[in-house]
Amino acid sequence: MAAKIPPRPLIRVAWSVHRAVLAVSGARIGLALPVAGAKSGMLQLHTVGRRSGKPRAVVLNYLEDGDDLVVLASNAGDPAHPAWWLNLEARPEVSVDLVGGRRSVHARAAGGDERERLLGLFRGLPMYQDLDAVFAQRGRETPVVVLEPRRA
Repeated sequence: MAAKIPPRPLIRVAWSVHRAVLAVSGARIGLALPVAGAKSGMLQLHTVGRRSGKPRAVVLNYLEDGDDLVVLASNAGDPAHPAWWLNLEARPEVSVDLVGGRRSVHARAAGGDERERLLGLFRGLPMYQDLDAVFAQRGRETPVVVLEPRRA
């Protein structure tokens, strides 16, 4: 079964609009909490460009796993890894904006049994019914990214 993904130009416009809403509202509009077993939340991830050294921000869906936040680096089905994931690989100490404020986190890729357990959380949500088709379309393993709270 083919993944039901909107055309890439539409996705890019939606991402740009979402980032603009967050910027104009001071992140008061555009973020959401996840609802266990029902829907993912929305966060804004702040990274530093691995080559440019400039601040970057991206809006992502996420789930909670205890104190950790979990995101998928699926790049909307595109075979290339998203730039934000490449930035995290280079500099894993980042921050996220959530409903309620900013949090400092350390990013890492989940592997093995942990990866499969976390993917199960996503597969249990209606929004991710095409997850395996999206992964197959990418033609490469999709990183499951764990954002762990940084301890001071």
